[in-house]
Amino acid sequence: MREQRSYSTEAIILKRTDLGEADRILTLFTPTRGKYHAIAKGIRRPISKKAGHVELLKRSQLQVALGRNLDIVTQAEGRESFPHLRGELWHMTCGYYLAELIDRFLEEQTPHQDIYNLLLETLRALDRDALDYRQRLAEATPGSALQQHGRTNLLLRYFEIHLLAAIGYEPAFRHCAHCGSELQAVENGFAPSLGGVLCPQCSRFWAYPLSLNALKVLRLLQRSQWSDVPRLRLEAALYHELEKAMHGLLRFHLERDLKSWSFLEMLDVRA
Repeated sequence: MREQRSYSTEAIILKRTDLGEADRILTLFTPTRGKYHAIAKGIRRPISKKAGHVELLKRSQLQVALGRNLDIVTQAEGRESFPHLRGELWHMTCGYYLAELIDRFLEEQTPHQDIYNLLLETLRALDRDALDYRQRLAEATPGSALQQHGRTNLLLRYFEIHLLAAIGYEPAFRHCAHCGSELQAVENGFAPSLGGVLCPQCSRFWAYPLSLNALKVLRLLQRSQWSDVPRLRLEAALYHELEKAMHGLLRFHLERDLKSWSFLEMLDVRA
């Protein structure tokens, strides 16, 4: 039987690193092979026909040849480019953040069809939100209040919760992360090092306060598909509380901050 020397795969481009004068190493996320690296030769030359099809966060169909150290992308055809997302700096930075999370959490060459679908679903929702934001911005009268990024902030929290669940770190939002008792409709506590929410009794020792409204929103995001999440209009303090809780969990599992956090904080405006 003739040995297979190439294969076709769908991929989302997570990262690009320049190599030499004209090549790039691509970090690909595929539904069947997981995350891995491949080289795109000559991609930085002006005459390259593949360059526009392997941009960051683009979903593309690739033909890849087996290589000794790195596989080689020989053909590329773009399938989804998320154009509205690319037109807004805030939303594009959110997309980079999703890619950074995937890159940090997932091991090489480990298939994660569920996480691939989650990323694709979230990029599509982010693209729709970018379009909606531009339309609302165009229609807003001068001086009127506009809640800038509330929906997108909830989308990021949704992605974080479901990503953690998919890799075995599902946050504890229904039962106390320490004693296992069912959480009641009161102010509870939150402890990233224990994996989630603590009941008032356990909160005295390990946690900082978590409001009842924050717990309700976290539970809603955890149990819902994004398309079923209602358009909530929350106070800025509540968005911040949700972000603090989820970033605490991510920081604990990764043992580091993410590069995107500071840039997102600088760009975000909550009205």
